Amino acid sequence: MTITSRRPARWRRRAIAASGALILGASLMTATAASAGDDPRVDLPAGFDDAGIAASGVELLDSLPVPAGFVINSDLAFTGDKAIVGSFSGFQVFDISDPAAPALETAFVCPGGQGDVSVYGDLLFMSVEATNGRIDCGTAPITDPAAERFRGVRIFDISDLSNPVQLPGVQTCRGSHTHTVVTDPDDAANVYIYNSGTSSVRSALELEGCENAALTTDPVTEGDPTQWRIDVIKVPLAAPETAEIVSQPRIFTDVDTGAYNGLQNTLPGSAQHPSGSTYSPTPNTNTCHDVTAFPEIGLLAGACQGNGILVDISDPVNPVRIDAVADTNFSYWHSATFNNDGTKVVFTDEWGGGTGARCLETHQPEWGANALFDIVDGKLEFASYYKLPAPQTAQENCVAHNGSIIPVPGRDIMVQAWYQGGMSILDFTDTENPVEIAYLDRGPISDTALTLGGYWSTYWYNGNVLGSEIARGFDTMELVESDMMSANEIAAAGEIELAEFNAQLQSMLEHDPSFAVARSYVDQAERAGTLSGAQLDKVNKLIDKAESTKAGRSASGLLTAAASESGFPADSDLVQGLKALAASLR
Repeated sequence: MTITSRRPARWRRRAIAASGALILGASLMTATAASAGDDPRVDLPAGFDDAGIAASGVELLDSLPVPAGFVINSDLAFTGDKAIVGSFSGFQVFDISDPAAPALETAFVCPGGQGDVSVYGDLLFMSVEATNGRIDCGTAPITDPAAERFRGVRIFDISDLSNPVQLPGVQTCRGSHTHTVVTDPDDAANVYIYNSGTSSVRSALELEGCENAALTTDPVTEGDPTQWRIDVIKVPLAAPETAEIVSQPRIFTDVDTGAYNGLQNTLPGSAQHPSGSTYSPTPNTNTCHDVTAFPEIGLLAGACQGNGILVDISDPVNPVRIDAVADTNFSYWHSATFNNDGTKVVFTDEWGGGTGARCLETHQPEWGANALFDIVDGKLEFASYYKLPAPQTAQENCVAHNGSIIPVPGRDIMVQAWYQGGMSILDFTDTENPVEIAYLDRGPISDTALTLGGYWSTYWYNGNVLGSEIARGFDTMELVESDMMSANEIAAAGEIELAEFNAQLQSMLEHDPSFAVARSYVDQAERAGTLSGAQLDKVNKLIDKAESTKAGRSASGLLTAAASESGFPADSDLVQGLKALAASLR
């Protein structure tokens, strides 16, 4: 069933100042309004439509509510000028051609769990794990599970996004909590889906081949249990209706003993979290929660309940684990994000499962946080933790959640959702010293009770940050100039334009030579104090003159001179950026 509606007026707001301050009713909160040393995110007024907002380095452009009949927004995917928002009720399609005025185009009812979505060309994939998922996308109760129930990965033909056509899809034994699109650089005819099911195992009477095994700390080496594996689904692009599982790799196996449950297999009640409470969820590695693929470098980072893993996917049908790490501070390894060149990984810990208040002032910065790793010789080397720096209230579900890279040249920057902790942008160029550079946060939905809400995902896409708010709807945001991000850096990031985007399928985002890119490197050198005074003035004047000249040998010569005047090494980003631009103008 498809519901199409006109764009609603509710939640429509306008940014009113270039500084990043936002007015929503009487709830104006900015850094400049706060007393010295105070974080304006602390003690924001509560409310559903009228909560206080604090922002720095980013502006909220617009907000659209969850459509009628829909509940609990989840993950996001993008294709062209459309944003697709998953939910527990189905998925929604928004026109984001004008990010300041997004419009709901389609709301497609198809329940079955959190409904994570991804896109590839004319195909939409959707995760279905809950037992109410029906083959026909209907809402009627299921009376014959074997004939009516669907748990797995739905596939839709979205060549006409206003009228999605459901294809057969692929049933799986534990359903699909999340999935990841994986491409093969050597195989343009197929795309692969790595599926992770975290729920109960279906009866073999409902789906043939399912085999439930008791979770145990003892080695499991016999039978073919559904646990301790992922599903690899092959989707022929010429015939997506024939998609099928082609392998079920046991990427948690102990290479010495052959035990399927070879990684962390903590059982409920067997250990306590460092906070003194029981682990929640329990870090029992019997599947992955989420995996992120980087086919260009042949690697995948898996957030797998009790472990973070690194996997060789050079053969996507037969992935091979090459490293695994664990951390007693981590309750539930939830998601992973590579930096732009695939040399670092940010793992998140969903301590509390996303429904708990895990950003209280009494909570340590390594709990419910990010763990940052460098990849060195195929191994994960721990560097540091990063946690949202502003404490939240006991009425706000808050913990590390989904994010993506913002392609600012020369820096590793990630935008990330923290549920009712809002959105935080961190610079992790130095993995040992990550720092927050921007944020946007609302007050709690309720000031008397913990009510589920907040950002499930905040992703950068083609120059803007888009957010899926669990209870309140869909948000569009833009970056604004600050001491931590220059106008040139924002412009350079915006020069990267993608045809589609799934946060869990990464590739290297390469900038073409441009004045914005070259000036970004100059701004970074000025910010770091390594280029200043007369030297900085001379470099900027040469670039200004080159930009006014615009093309030809004259402009190229001026940029080459700027590179020389900077005094930077020949292999530095600044010199390389100026020389690349010079070469492009000859």
